[in-house]
Amino acid sequence: MSITREEFIPRPGIVNKQGHLPDPAELVCVELPKVFDQCLIKRCLVYACGPDSLDTDAELRSERLKDPRIFTGCRDFKLRLISVEKIPLKRNASYKKVIICFVISFYADYIDCNGKTKCEFYEINRTEIISKLYFPDSIAQISASFASGESEDIDSGIIKLEMVAECLDGFFCRDDCGDSFLEITLGFHLIIKCELIVQLLIPAYGYCPIPCECETEDDDDPCERFDRSPVPKFFPDQKLKPLFDNECECDEL
Repeated sequence: MSITREEFIPRPGIVNKQGHLPDPAELVCVELPKVFDQCLIKRCLVYACGPDSLDTDAELRSERLKDPRIFTGCRDFKLRLISVEKIPLKRNASYKKVIICFVISFYADYIDCNGKTKCEFYEINRTEIISKLYFPDSIAQISASFASGESEDIDSGIIKLEMVAECLDGFFCRDDCGDSFLEITLGFHLIIKCELIVQLLIPAYGYCPIPCECETEDDDDPCERFDRSPVPKFFPDQKLKPLFDNECECDEL
């Protein structure tokens, strides 16, 4: 059964496969970044002095710590893109060798011998080289005017980074002088996206309607909430295997 326009309320959500959306109100031309190519980089980094490599980083060791005892985890990860270099490949200039420099920063928490929670700030400078990525040059040159009245040229080619990072481990070590340090094992997934600003034609249902009011938590009586709750199961589910197969064995005639 299809949905009529009177029954349809345009709002964000999952499209119900059981029904059919009504015809859109209009076709809209929008300008937005479109992903032309992307790839994933997965790294597990440990501390090692000297030049950084694919699996080591010299900035994963803290400054000197005073009486650390327990490492409790990391938080507040941030990603900052520093520079991008795009080198066209000889065989096809639409493909680029991309060199990106970026910084991952975060806090590592630990508990000292006095039971106090302390933290250390880390900044990891990394350089990644993507040997081949489809990044065609935009044919159109974009220039836009803003509220100030001045026009500004806009780069239609965009490199975008998305990251999910976590501290996989952290342990304390001592140097020859007896000073304590916290060394972090860092794991991260990094997606590099090549985007171009393009015009796309999309079906639309008009402007989004005004949303409903935000839900508020009712300060109802706990006894009333208990009376409305369903009766719990008194015994757990039986998880044993059945004694007999489900198939019925018929007697031979």
